[in-house]
Amino acid sequence: MEFRRKVTPYSLANGGCEVKKWGSAAGERSEQAGCQIGNSCWELYCLEHGIQPDGQMPESRDGGGIDNSFNTFFSETGSGKHVPRTIFVDLEPTVIDEVRTGIYRQLYHPDQLITGKEDAANNYARGRYTTGQDIIELVIDRTRKLADQCTGLQGFFVFRSFGGGTGSGFTSLLMERLSEEYGRKSKLEFAVYPSPHMSTAVVEPYNAILTTHSTLEHSSCTFLVDNEAIYDICCKNLDVERPYYSTLNRLIGQVASSITASLRFDGALNVDLIEFQTNLVPYPRIHFPLATYAPVISAEKAFHEQLSVADITNACFEPGNQMVKCDPRHGKYMSCCLLYRGDVMPKDVNAAINAIKTKRNVRFVDWCPTGFKVGINYQPPTVVPGGDLANVQRAVCMLSNTTAIAEAWARLDKKFDLMYAKRAFVHWYIGEGMEEGEFSEAREDMAALEKDYEEVGADTVDDENDEEE
Repeated sequence: MEFRRKVTPYSLANGGCEVKKWGSAAGERSEQAGCQIGNSCWELYCLEHGIQPDGQMPESRDGGGIDNSFNTFFSETGSGKHVPRTIFVDLEPTVIDEVRTGIYRQLYHPDQLITGKEDAANNYARGRYTTGQDIIELVIDRTRKLADQCTGLQGFFVFRSFGGGTGSGFTSLLMERLSEEYGRKSKLEFAVYPSPHMSTAVVEPYNAILTTHSTLEHSSCTFLVDNEAIYDICCKNLDVERPYYSTLNRLIGQVASSITASLRFDGALNVDLIEFQTNLVPYPRIHFPLATYAPVISAEKAFHEQLSVADITNACFEPGNQMVKCDPRHGKYMSCCLLYRGDVMPKDVNAAINAIKTKRNVRFVDWCPTGFKVGINYQPPTVVPGGDLANVQRAVCMLSNTTAIAEAWARLDKKFDLMYAKRAFVHWYIGEGMEEGEFSEAREDMAALEKDYEEVGADTVDDENDEEE
């Protein structure tokens, strides 16, 4: 039964967020990260399915309509044009105007590109309570129309940043409204997390903690990536001295593509989106998996390397290849989802996993003895022509839920505390209609989240011994 072909996701992106119905997407950059990541994703999806920038698909690629699984992400018009199931949203028009005038300008329906007149000024409260309120009804209306076109709406992808005003404030408002309108439909996020040292805004810790608190119960799963970690990966593995945001975004696009490949292509072990959520999220609040992708390698190096299944699997467990700055060796894994693409045999995967399990520095919590979920998809990865990534026969995306991510939360909480102790910059938030109590409430929730991670990583045997004493 080809269930995946009836599943339609939908995606949203705005200058702080992109929403995509599994069957759509949206994004932003350094300050409009969601829209820029979304743009990179759709560029990659079009290349993977042979869809031209004007939305047309040559008949030779269409296969006479036999294999139409790409319709989970694209709707087809009567004239044969393929339109992404996505909405791009930003509170100011600059980045989306680039989409309107760029190479893919004919791909999107004009109603899918939504912009306001003034941005959120890196202010969560402005994005949520004032400027964002002017545009939310329009976004929900357009979302409703796209969702109605889906034959089996499964959920939403949202691309955004935690640190920007639109990404944090408007997206938290949007996520609440999606929960009201679509109840238990999954909402998966790709979120650009504040980096340890690189920052584009002073108030990133405020915005990130406020939005994490307000969307914790509305997000099913949030894949965290941080610009500094990806920047270092590009410098080290691709020999790119000064990576552009487009280089970073295309790497994130490969992760997004791997996660959704099972909806769009055939495979030996296809993993449905709901299926890997089930395996990745042990408790509702512990839903922040780390993303890793391998091989990230330049064409020059790839020519001299074997890049076997074992090689790329091992690379995923190297701390330097993680897309958030934290060290998994300091924590324990609760679950790992390994999504392979291309020339991959199940026996090679089993051998690679068995080898990983024998490594002393790869530790799992004692209450999760199995630990690994595997997906194998026959479609090899596609690379953007002229890009920095090598064209390889096989690749793997690892999504791992590890207690080590608590390091990143602790780092962010400390920065929040330093500013909030002096009430620095707080008046900008109060001036947009926010109450000061929301700061302390959000911070308490984050402290509870840190505690949650500490408790799930504790050894059960130790707990039982303590109780007996």
